[in-house]
Amino acid sequence: MKSAYDVIVVGAGPAGSIAARTAAEHGLDVLLIEKRQEIGDPVRCAEGTGKVGLMQFMDPDPRWICAEVTGARIFAPDGTCIELSEKLAGKEVGYVLERKIFDRAVAKTAAKAGAEVQVKTQATSLIIENGTVCGIRGKQRGDDFEARAKVVVGADGIESKVGKWAGINTTLKPKDIETCAQFLVTDIDIKADSCDFYLGNERAPGGYVWVFPKGKREANVGLGMLGSRFNGKHPIDYLREFMAWRFPHGKVIETVVGAVPASGMLKQLSTGGLVLVGDAGRVSDPITGGGIYNGMVSGRIAGNVIADAIKAGDVSAKKLQRYDREVREALGKMLDRNYKAKEFVVKTSDEVMNAVAKSLVGVNFENMSVPKLLKEIITRNPGLFVELAGLF
Repeated sequence: MKSAYDVIVVGAGPAGSIAARTAAEHGLDVLLIEKRQEIGDPVRCAEGTGKVGLMQFMDPDPRWICAEVTGARIFAPDGTCIELSEKLAGKEVGYVLERKIFDRAVAKTAAKAGAEVQVKTQATSLIIENGTVCGIRGKQRGDDFEARAKVVVGADGIESKVGKWAGINTTLKPKDIETCAQFLVTDIDIKADSCDFYLGNERAPGGYVWVFPKGKREANVGLGMLGSRFNGKHPIDYLREFMAWRFPHGKVIETVVGAVPASGMLKQLSTGGLVLVGDAGRVSDPITGGGIYNGMVSGRIAGNVIADAIKAGDVSAKKLQRYDREVREALGKMLDRNYKAKEFVVKTSDEVMNAVAKSLVGVNFENMSVPKLLKEIITRNPGLFVELAGLF
């Protein structure tokens, strides 16, 4: 590892790897570091993503696609089921990935573009001079090091120490954190071409349970709940109860836990010499928690903006604010809308969820857009007009 680069990317998830790849494609000298010894492991993700969005960045490869799904089923608290087409199901439906392989595949594209990749390499602080980030200090396999850079990219996830070190307020309120637990379960009966979602405050307070197929009789079964709804009962306790009810004979072969930001985008995504991408910038969807596609979008924008800034010889906070503007243009409207939707949904009683679901039974969703669906819900549930109209 050298002592100086054009760009150092901290975190080799999809957002960080795309940022590194994009910057390297512009001819920049890029270092991509990952604190773990294996990129993509452990997995902290339901592993679902949309096809169209993914194909903007990666050619589909059967080595990291576990299942191709064509829609979603949403189960109200009373069991009423609404089936949605892939078009309506959202950006988390299309492919269910094997993230351990996928993340490495994305990192490989960064390496092939010219980025240097180092694992078991951790940033421990930033080098800041005259208010501008100029590099990182860290540890590599136990040894201290310093590496300077014209721009540092924080792609270090929900905890984002990089953002805090740079003076960016990355604090999350409990009501804006989904705490999650997930089992990889085998030998269960599932619909192999559908991502299933189970709602209900008794089942997952302020969140939902997901069942994402990873084969004919295998799935990620997970649960997310809002931190503000914690009452002494942990997500994994709710998940065990769901398993006992829905898949009592399923075999759990892996357990993962973690958290997802459900806050909407940070007000500040950059400062002099530094930008934040992916979960570090809170670009994940507030209502679904999905962040693969959004993270890669932010990574690509970051790589392009950084390349232009470095070539112009100006990596000031003012210059890098272009990154903030472009990410907001690409994702901001959707994230703001979905944050409002999240705030509405978490306050909704199980009785209202059941009533809305029952009112939609028999509706043909085949060619229905989100606005048309909203209109249909309001028409069938006029008492919700004010709340729902405010979301859009």
